[in-house]
Amino acid sequence: MRGLGKTRRTSNKGFTGRLLAVGVCGAAFATALTGSAQADGTADQGSSGAKPTPRESYRETHRPPHWELKDSGTDARFRGLAAVSRNTAWLAGSKGTVLRTTDGGTSWRDVSPPGAAELEFRDVEAFDSRRAVVLAIGEGEASRILRTEDGGATWTESFRNTDAKAFYDCVTFFDARHGLAMSDPVDGKFRILSTGDGGRSWKVLPSDGMPAAQEGEAGFAASGQCLVGSGPRDVWLATGGAARARVLHSSDRGRTWTATDTPVPAGDPARGVFALAFRDRTHGIAVGGDYRADQASPKAAAVSGNGGRTWTTAGTPPPAYRSGVTWLPHSRTSALAVGPTGTDLTTNGGRTWRTLDTGSYDTVDCTPDRACWASGEKGRVARLQR
Repeated sequence: MRGLGKTRRTSNKGFTGRLLAVGVCGAAFATALTGSAQADGTADQGSSGAKPTPRESYRETHRPPHWELKDSGTDARFRGLAAVSRNTAWLAGSKGTVLRTTDGGTSWRDVSPPGAAELEFRDVEAFDSRRAVVLAIGEGEASRILRTEDGGATWTESFRNTDAKAFYDCVTFFDARHGLAMSDPVDGKFRILSTGDGGRSWKVLPSDGMPAAQEGEAGFAASGQCLVGSGPRDVWLATGGAARARVLHSSDRGRTWTATDTPVPAGDPARGVFALAFRDRTHGIAVGGDYRADQASPKAAAVSGNGGRTWTTAGTPPPAYRSGVTWLPHSRTSALAVGPTGTDLTTNGGRTWRTLDTGSYDTVDCTPDRACWASGEKGRVARLQR
């Protein structure tokens, strides 16, 4: 979307997230998070220089789940995040920056592609600690896809856009071989790239199965979550910038699509659905709103229980614009949403949300080993501690 910095796994973003299974640990995890919000509301009520009370000492040594900031060593803005495990994560951001950790964020290795300082990376999909694909956004040849197989020691450019009318926003993978990337509309329709070899090569899919775009409609390259998949064939595309904010769905890896209106605010280039998360091919969450700080974002979240055919406004949505969303690991009902003004939790499938944290994050991702990561502006990256 030529607005957010065009000034931008099963979902949860990336194919690693699509391995999430259902279990009771997710409910316990969400319960602990809810406790975190309640505890944080009273944690500072106590002594002012006096000896800690037993209750304060207990809180200090038994902190509830919370974001723990990690030192990335850079001031880049990281809208691209691929969480592989509790120890391994990849970041992709401004100034051509790509970072990788394999020790839980204690240290970060700068694995940025050589000569990429002018590129804006907005999405990264990682298969493990060594293999990853990054997407750079921008007009014409600024949109590129690069791939590494050795942890970022070397990179290969596998796609460079040569159409001045195209502007790529997001990339997603169904598995280690099959993936898609999407561009803002070209000649009145969203353009889809496809790979069947893990991102080594890409081809433009025919547009005859793609519905016509609305006037001004585009995707938001805000969190790497405007294109997400679930399972081997289902994929969803989030839009904004037009009269209606829509979600497009394909059940055949991007060859044919259907479009559905959502109740998320639209009608302006700065408004729409910014991120999607599907925990399976049926249950999805959409978040967004108006990314301008001086504008309100009512109805900033919606839910679907039928694969995106219809969407319902959250009864109690997040209080402001949200750019990223992810299901909690091993949970059928709990998810996190993040944005510049905070992090929110739902424990009922997206129907109601409550704020857990007021720190600024652009994107969020969780892993099968019950780790959650978030990243954003000024080099911010954090892992959820429990």
